[in-house]
Amino acid sequence: MSAIGFTQRPFFDDKNRAFWNLQTVGWAGYLILRAVSGFSNGLTASFIIPILVSTATGYSITLVMAAAFRVLSDRRPLVTYGGSIVTILLAAAIYSLIDAWIYNVVQGSGQAFNIRLLSGLIFLDFVVIAAWSALYFAINFYLVVEEQADQLTHLEGQATSAQLAMLRYQLNPHFLFNTLNSISTLVLLKQTDRANAMLSRLSSFLRYTLVNEPTAQVTVEQEVETLKLYLEIEKMRFEDRLRTSFDIDAAAAQAQLPSLLLQPLVENAIKYAVTPQEDGADISVGARLVGDRVLLTVRDSGPGLNDRSQLPSYSTGVGLANIRDRLSQAYGADHRFEAKTQPGGGFGVTIDIPFQTDQHSREAA
Repeated sequence: MSAIGFTQRPFFDDKNRAFWNLQTVGWAGYLILRAVSGFSNGLTASFIIPILVSTATGYSITLVMAAAFRVLSDRRPLVTYGGSIVTILLAAAIYSLIDAWIYNVVQGSGQAFNIRLLSGLIFLDFVVIAAWSALYFAINFYLVVEEQADQLTHLEGQATSAQLAMLRYQLNPHFLFNTLNSISTLVLLKQTDRANAMLSRLSSFLRYTLVNEPTAQVTVEQEVETLKLYLEIEKMRFEDRLRTSFDIDAAAAQAQLPSLLLQPLVENAIKYAVTPQEDGADISVGARLVGDRVLLTVRDSGPGLNDRSQLPSYSTGVGLANIRDRLSQAYGADHRFEAKTQPGGGFGVTIDIPFQTDQHSREAA
């Protein structure tokens, strides 16, 4: 038999409900405190009636005050502050008059109005009304701050999503230009089969980049399949000069990462390792699980950073800057990004991210 669960809701999720709960509980506590204090001081049971009337009066007066405060809260500061003070003083005076009149009736009908009793009740009732008002304004100030904090969090989330989308769409225009130029050349040479094949692969790759959410998480396996699609296009341009290999650990295949995270790294490797060398270069992509971390690597057999006179610096490329920004947005400080020349030659990039397989995360199609 399934157990009945109760969904926890924030206390101030419904402000109207929270106000009535606090109002009722607060004045009930005031009633109990006044009754216990009276019996402790030797008062008889007959004084329960004025205490009840006093509590009901305070409850009613503060309801009117709450309505007045709501009206005053939308005014200019001077009107709000001045009107609130006048409201508090007027409410305390009315409360004290009613309290004194009730106690006077209990003491005995026909007796003169006890001014000394009124003067004693003014201070007590003013403290009660002032305390209620202070609590009212404090809670409302807290709610305003909470609302502003929620709005700020929401705006920060939107800004992060927008920045992630912008970074995801920063594909190198040279890739698209070179691919279309290659297709045009194949058409001029009447190699229609190869042109159609390249156009089909380009269409599939662009469809993937445009249809899927820019902030989506994909598995390593999906990312590798996308890389292979991208590399098929590039292989039609470079043919045997572009040699690729993949070493994907089965344990890391289902790990999640931002979509198209590795594509700019492979594109950099093609640009700086394959293009400038007559015999091309090797590009290897690896992924393995190390404890609760996923280690991603992209390496090439190009000249690396040794010949700076001929090659622009990798560190200033849009691709690596893009990756750094996306990793910071996705993981904060919980990642490692390392790009350097390999000891045996070539250039390599290592990315260390936490192992995540949350099924509820947004996935690309």
